This record gives sequence, structure tokens and C-alpha cells, in this order.
Amino acid sequence: MKEERFTIQNFPSILYGYSSEKLFLYIHGKMGCKEEAARFAEIVCPKGYQVLSIDLPGHGERAGEMERFVPWEVVPELQAVYGFVRQRWKRIRLYANSIGAYFSLLAFREVKLEKSLFVSPILDMEKLIRDMMGWAGVTQEQLKAAGEMPTAFGETLSWEYLTYAAEHRITKWDSPTAILYAGQDHLTARETVDDFAWKFGCTVTVMENGEHWFHTEEQLAALDAWFRRETDKPVLAPDFEKGLLDEIRGARNEGSSCEE
Repeated sequence: MKEERFTIQNFPSILYGYSSEKLFLYIHGKMGCKEEAARFAEIVCPKGYQVLSIDLPGHGERAGEMERFVPWEVVPELQAVYGFVRQRWKRIRLYANSIGAYFSLLAFREVKLEKSLFVSPILDMEKLIRDMMGWAGVTQEQLKAAGEMPTAFGETLSWEYLTYAAEHRITKWDSPTAILYAGQDHLTARETVDDFAWKFGCTVTVMENGEHWFHTEEQLAALDAWFRRETDKPVLAPDFEKGLLDEIRGARNEGSSCEE
């Protein structure tokens, strides 16, 4: 598979595939890197797409910039990358994983992408931070007074981050979106995913025995199958998707199990 390495405003980048008007912009999650897009590219490039992947701050070739792995730093970078992309490709899609989805929701909220694929997405950062505060036994008053507090599970709680998340809730998302959710995801609750999907007309596929990080042979096989299926599907308008989710939610409320 053809691979080209370059920088976009000093952001290390990889472009997979042969020249096309169709592109997937690939946004990795925490502990990821631009090279992980190769697996995705092996599936979608033969379908006529190119895949552009970048290293976010603190990751890949930018390992020394971890302090910049925050939305107020990452979002402007993603918007700059999109400015580069829209000048070169006519049909733009998005793949985003975990916190990469959260950053993308902030960066591209005013953009109408052809389609977005989210895997184990962080959809409500304020809720996640408050959940972590509960796990750590930290009150809002304690965090505000300290500014930052390390936790036993490896995350540093930040008053600045909590404040930012509360002030930048996701209230707009107009791109047709499909979500792959793991039933054992410990970061995002199923209710959060269902509420987001209903509000913005997304479809949701659930792997009940999956984890937030898809990494086992079974999980990766399910991930690859989902990539193939979603890439081949026709794009539906968000209003139609929302109607579909209304039907699914109604079926669940009647006690039936309905998964894509």
C-alpha cells in the first residue's frame, strides 16, 4: 500500500493509499499514534479512499509534548489540519477513537463531514471527569483548591479541564455518524452513548464483550468487520438516522433487545 510521510504545520502525518477525491481523516486516542491507521487503511483504501493520520501532542513523534494533550491545544491543531484537507479532497470522512472523538466533536462541530466513524468514543468529558473524581474520592471543592490532583489509577484530575468541559458541552453535530461501542467500556456509559445517538441521529453497534480498547483477536475481528460494513453502507441523513434511533429506543423501552 502506498504511504507518504510529511508534516502539516509541523504535525507529523502519514497519507495512505493512491490519489483519490475521497479521504478518511484518522484521529487516534490516548496512547495511540499516526501509524495505527495502517490497519484501517488496509480495509478502506482498496475501496477507493485515502487515509490521512497525524500524531497528536504527546504521541508518536511528538512524545515530548504530553502537557499539550488537552482540548484547548488539540482542537486548533485539528482545525488547521482540516483546513489543509478541504483544499485537497472533495469527499471527507472522519474516523476517531476514544478521546480523539471528543476532540473531533469540538474541532469539527461547524463542519458537515460526509460520514464519521467513532470507536469507543468519549462523548461527555464533563461526566467522565466527575466520574473519575468519584472513583478517587475527590470533591469539586478539593479539586478547585488544588488545581490538579493525581489519582491511584494514573489520571491527573484538573480543575481547568473540568471547567473547560463544562463550558464546551457538545450541543451541535451535523455529520452522519456510526458508533462502535464496547459493552464493557468503563469510561463511557451505555446511557451516554444512547442519549448522544438519539440527540444527533447516530447509529450504534454494540460488542457486548468488548472493552474500551479493542485489542483481543475477537475484538479486532469485530472491529474490522464493522469498518467494512460501515464503509460500504450508503450515507443516510441525520434526521433519518434519528428516526431509526427513536424506533430502537422505543423497542428497548418495551423490554426487547435491539442492536445493529
